[in-house]
Amino acid sequence: MYSKADLCDKIHELYPQSGECHIDLKVDWDNERNAWAVDFKKGVHRIKHYLEDEDAAACMEGKQCVSLGLEIGQFVYGVS
Repeated sequence: MYSKADLCDKIHELYPQSGECHIDLKVDWDNERNAWAVDFKKGVHRIKHYLEDEDAAACMEGKQCVSLGLEIGQFVYGVS
């Protein structure tokens, strides 16, 4: 398994509009959901997305995190 810092860096690399790791973008493993919790914010708005391990692995391989990318796009460009 990879670290939350590695996953955060990869998400930021794939989706730079998501913000900076540990500032606008935070990643933590959620034991209850057995998934990665990706928490990001823009101004006063926040959203948390749960990234299944299969999607996280695809991200780490340099592929798109499809569900996360769609949500980031809607959130970042939909919030004024």
